[in-house]
Amino acid sequence: QVQLLESGGGSVQAGGSLRLSCTASGDTDTRTCMGWFRQPPGKEREGVYVIDGDGGHFFASSVRGRFTLSRDNAANILYLQMDGLKPEDTGMYICARKRARFCGRWTDPDDYTYWGRGTQVTVSS
Repeated sequence: QVQLLESGGGSVQAGGSLRLSCTASGDTDTRTCMGWFRQPPGKEREGVYVIDGDGGHFFASSVRGRFTLSRDNAANILYLQMDGLKPEDTGMYICARKRARFCGRWTDPDDYTYWGRGTQVTVSS
């Protein structure tokens, strides 16, 4: 069984930065698709940025050039560096992992087996 624990959320002004962390425990195979979703208030969960078992990156166009994903395989931690934050980035950020190595339909939440509880990110204008 895999447990995912997020941290690093908070409240910042537009243009600010945050770094989110997702620590995995249990089955910590790093050769699987893993990443971040977010759920804005009153909206559906949406894919933000994921990495597959070969290190391939997939991300939403809205975060291009602003967010960076990295993985510390030794420590089993996934990081999401968020710079140039905008009010529309506000939401609950949730770490997710598939059993599969490749991400495939990476934006579909139903394809992910393991989920954390999330960490709140609030960006004010």
